[in-house]
Amino acid sequence: MRSLALGVVGGAGRPGPGRVVARSPEGVVDIGSLADVEGGPHADLLAAPTLDALLAAGRPAWREVHGWLAPRLRTDHAPYVLPPAGLELRLPFTVADYVDFFACEQHAVNASEIFRPGAPPLAPNWKHLPVGYHGRAGTVRVSGTPVVRPWGQVAAGELAPTRRLDLEVELGFVLGPSDGPVTIDDALDHVFGVVLLNDWSARDVQAFESRPLGPLLGKSFATSISGWVTPLDELAAAWTDPPPRDPVPLPHLLGPGDRGLDIALELTINGETVSRPPAVDLYWTVAQLVTHLTTNGAPLRAGDLLGSGTVSGARRDQRGCLLELGWGGTEPVALGGGATRTWLEDGDEVVINATAPAVGGGRLELGEVRGRVLPARDA
Repeated sequence: MRSLALGVVGGAGRPGPGRVVARSPEGVVDIGSLADVEGGPHADLLAAPTLDALLAAGRPAWREVHGWLAPRLRTDHAPYVLPPAGLELRLPFTVADYVDFFACEQHAVNASEIFRPGAPPLAPNWKHLPVGYHGRAGTVRVSGTPVVRPWGQVAAGELAPTRRLDLEVELGFVLGPSDGPVTIDDALDHVFGVVLLNDWSARDVQAFESRPLGPLLGKSFATSISGWVTPLDELAAAWTDPPPRDPVPLPHLLGPGDRGLDIALELTINGETVSRPPAVDLYWTVAQLVTHLTTNGAPLRAGDLLGSGTVSGARRDQRGCLLELGWGGTEPVALGGGATRTWLEDGDEVVINATAPAVGGGRLELGEVRGRVLPARDA
């Protein structure tokens, strides 16, 4: 079944303000009009052209809206279902800051073995704090937006289109504001919901520029997110214990908010399923990401977006990027019709889907993030 999720739609190819909507089995629901006519909570926020105002309102408003909307969408709401013709999903909120973390131990180990064979599998700090890098908020795109193959310096003296274009299967967490540091006990009160995220990567550009600092142009050209945001309140049945940690993190990263999410992801390339990464294996949880991000006093802003980093499991069919699936280009990935891939080719379409346990049984569909690769622009 579909999760209750919020998004923003507008007319296809036409400028102008969008409208906040929810999805239901019947279609796309204009919840601004629904709340206005039927006296729902925070109708003014739901009548806004994006989710920005709702994100800024904070957890009490989010809880009221979800508590009213969830049962309401199980009753007759046909008058508020929008005709599907001419609608397109837009970026649902203004991305304030984007930070991508490195929260999956299996991915970190695999990447180390590929890039630095023979070196220790994890950096000395990796199990002491969530490692991350600051990305480009301005290049976050909604699902369906094509991705142009980027240029970059792939070696000394060589500027060229990337020859090692990759994808990354991730969860994204959409945040509301804080005035300063957020404790682990309060961290989940600042998380509005979850999107699916693909942090496209130019691995040759990334490898050359990341010495000694982290990635820049190898990552900053595009990040895709799903057009539907699943509220955290919708995922009540998905919470699970985090994996065991050794060494034990510092006390400020431990507490009741430190819980994992049992979300099952699926990656397809050109319609062929190539991987099913399990987010339940993430070493660092969303509460720890939020707490760590604000430990130095940095506040949160409405619309901050956190990426989990690539989600990978222990088996090859659970790896969340071509870097791992193809083991650095040495083990081609089989697609249908005899085709193989080590890196993405022009015209390839990448789709990430996900499901999570539903209250009462069954599984919720969280939506999808989709993107097709276009050729590099001329020099």
